[in-house]
Amino acid sequence: MITRTKPKNGRKGEQGLEEKIRVLVAKPGLDGHDRGAKVVARAYRDAGFEVIYTGLHQRPEQIVNAALQEDADVVALSILSGAHNTLIPEVVQGLREKGLEGVLVLAGGIIPAEDAEFLRSIGVAGVFGPGTSTDDIIDFTRQHVRAR
Repeated sequence: MITRTKPKNGRKGEQGLEEKIRVLVAKPGLDGHDRGAKVVARAYRDAGFEVIYTGLHQRPEQIVNAALQEDADVVALSILSGAHNTLIPEVVQGLREKGLEGVLVLAGGIIPAEDAEFLRSIGVAGVFGPGTSTDDIIDFTRQHVRAR
């Protein structure tokens, strides 16, 4: 089930028209804990982003297809299961295969520092652990999202 929330404000697009930064929040794999993803999704919405939440138990190809269909600027992956070094690279590779290299990929969850370094090396722009403030995530996203 995909849930969409509408933002309160956005960014300037072509010809000075205001565009919304579109964030796809997804839970890859069998991880059944989505409280953190929902908190981040709500924070994005409250900060003026358009948010699409895919729900639980998404396969990498489902996430990639949703990013394509929803014209996402950002894919924010929340994973607590420990499968981040398997599932997140599949999402990154799938985005590349669909021509979505410009999509900002973020990861959050229980991710050890050495795994965070690996994820950054394959194209994940930001890795956020427990206790990261939503303001920090939002600021990072605004600073790093690519103009489309």
